[in-house]
Amino acid sequence: MQTTFGPILSRRFGLSLGIDLSPEFKQCNFDCVYCELKAAKAVDSQSSIVPLEVVLKDIKTSLQKNSNIDVLTFSANGEPTLYPMLEDLIIESKKILKSYPHVKTLILSNGTRLYECRESLAHFDMVKFSLDSINQKIFKRIDKPSKNLSIDSIKEGIREFARFYKGDLIAEILIVKDINDDLESNAQSADFLREIGIKRLDLSSVDRPSSHNVSPVSNERLYEISEVFWGLNVSVAVRRAENLNLAKQELDMCGLKDLLARRPLSENDCENLLSKKSLEILSSLVECGEVVLRDIAGVKFFYVR
Repeated sequence: MQTTFGPILSRRFGLSLGIDLSPEFKQCNFDCVYCELKAAKAVDSQSSIVPLEVVLKDIKTSLQKNSNIDVLTFSANGEPTLYPMLEDLIIESKKILKSYPHVKTLILSNGTRLYECRESLAHFDMVKFSLDSINQKIFKRIDKPSKNLSIDSIKEGIREFARFYKGDLIAEILIVKDINDDLESNAQSADFLREIGIKRLDLSSVDRPSSHNVSPVSNERLYEISEVFWGLNVSVAVRRAENLNLAKQELDMCGLKDLLARRPLSENDCENLLSKKSLEILSSLVECGEVVLRDIAGVKFFYVR
């Protein structure tokens, strides 16, 4: 079975060629309520393992057909760090990518095995992990983990990995209505993420059919929740099909600098949150050098200099 798919255009990483390390069926130590795949019992290891040479051949063939990509993204119908030959795979993939020096490597993980797999993950340019809640009750309800997992052990593994890892560490939180959409538990997650020093947080809600009967929060609620993650680079993924009823903020020069000092805003969020006049003032602040635009793992943010 083919392990590569795409390229697809990612809003946060550019043009991505995907690598599925569990192409036959779901193999994951979570059974998240928002997962697009059919519900399945959480497992702690893979029973169906794609041979290493098959994955490498697929990567070579796909890159020969289309090397005009930004990122080689390792994922799975499940959790990619369960793949037992992950370190050999990324080392050999990096050798292939020597012919394509513009391509970065990314792995999308649920965060449960970051420290355990630290030697393998150290080879990736970017590691993105999920952390839907650090509240044990909410964590069990939304992620439906293997019985061998606890949020405290996962947090400790993430904390230790963050100290070890030299690449871009990115977190993701997916908000589900009436499960993890409260400000209090998200503020606790924000404290933890500030402590470990991530590059960026991607905040989103349900936007595709899922395995369980769950609902998204509104775009407005997503932005309200984003406010508790002050001090972090937060990229909010809004559903374009839903109208944004946010009141555009009318801010002067001082107001804009105060806002960006509290939390840098992405280009997309500025367009969603700021009035036309405020955007013009922001542009003038960039021109005079008081505000700078920085690329944070593929997303551009405005910072006060």
